[in-house]
Amino acid sequence: MTHIVDRRLNGKNKSAVNRERFLRRYRQHIKKAVAEAVQRRSITDIERGESVSIPSRDIQEPIFHHGQGGKREMVHPGNKEFIAGDTLPKPQGGGSGQGQGQASPDGEGMDEFAFQITQEEFLEFLFDDLELPNLARKKLKDTEAFKYVRAGFSTQGVPAKLDVVRSLRGAHARRLGLGGARRKKIRELEAQLAALRAAPDDLDPAFSHKDQIDVLEQEIARLKANVRRIPFIDEIDLRYRQHLKQPQPATSAVMFCLMDVSGSMTQMHKDIAKRFFILLYLFLKKNYKRIDVVFIRHHTSAKEVDEEEFFYSRETGGTIVSSALKLMHKIIESRYSPSEWNIYAAQASDGDNWNDDSPVCGQLLAENVLPLVQYFAYVEITPQDHQMLWYEYEKIHERFPQSFAMQQIADPGEIYPVFRHLFERKAA
Repeated sequence: MTHIVDRRLNGKNKSAVNRERFLRRYRQHIKKAVAEAVQRRSITDIERGESVSIPSRDIQEPIFHHGQGGKREMVHPGNKEFIAGDTLPKPQGGGSGQGQGQASPDGEGMDEFAFQITQEEFLEFLFDDLELPNLARKKLKDTEAFKYVRAGFSTQGVPAKLDVVRSLRGAHARRLGLGGARRKKIRELEAQLAALRAAPDDLDPAFSHKDQIDVLEQEIARLKANVRRIPFIDEIDLRYRQHLKQPQPATSAVMFCLMDVSGSMTQMHKDIAKRFFILLYLFLKKNYKRIDVVFIRHHTSAKEVDEEEFFYSRETGGTIVSSALKLMHKIIESRYSPSEWNIYAAQASDGDNWNDDSPVCGQLLAENVLPLVQYFAYVEITPQDHQMLWYEYEKIHERFPQSFAMQQIADPGEIYPVFRHLFERKAA
């Protein structure tokens, strides 16, 4: 049997290629495990790795092996209780072995293969097939990504960038240029020399060809020596690949996170909202290097806060949702020009709002906010019936189906499905 061992260098992750192939093959198992992990984790450890178990029957691969073949005779011990064809009843109450835990109620069991995925792989599967909708290429702003592009050849550079073929081609052209005339002269002199040697020599020394032949041979030797002195490759022949650092076209995006922290938002509602926004925040950090996130909390008044205060500070009060929309519009006008930024917004609320304020919210969205943003997602966190704000937003959804989306979350188990529904990749 032939064994092939791949000993190519692969940095610290010596099995990275095999691991990537394994992750692609069992993608569905891993995605299922990641989705289950999201439901049971707290918001503080959502981005660490995860242990994934795969049934052994799903990792079996076809193999080539030798069959037993031939004739075989075997002797098996008999018994007094059973004959061929009898069925054996399942033991009552499980087996009597020394193992720990309860016996399985199923007829058969299957070992599982368990392995660990890293934080980066966990986020990759967590946000698979998701993207910011309607992302458009805007003006390049504060670009930090660059790529190197080919920019011809240079006569100076490091040995690693030496282009051997181009250098040898240049050396060959130089040798032809410097020695071409000499070789042509050599061929002419050799033709004259051959003609003199073929001609009959005169007996009179005054008309002998010997002196002419000697002169031609000396000139040919001198020219050949000059040709041989032309170096095979010279320093001026060396050509190095030249690369220029070119800015990578990047898209600037900003995400506004709006959350209701009024007295009607119980701690359970706030925890669900925090989970949703942390999912969104991790999603943005992973997929977009050049993106700003603006956190706005509101009750009767709105305030722009940092990440720590947005997720963990405690406030109470009434509810006026329009205050957050007004502050968002003010920030857009002052800091984020729609001609340069892709603007997104996500709002989380329990639906409670001052009734006279809901029509104001609808008017603000339709006239001031939605014309400036690429996408606005509204999440209502309540298991109860919808209130005035939801019905007002339904009218907005009917008018702007491409740029406005709304979903309801009743319990923590619905956070991830709703998140995927809001930001799933739309077919082109």
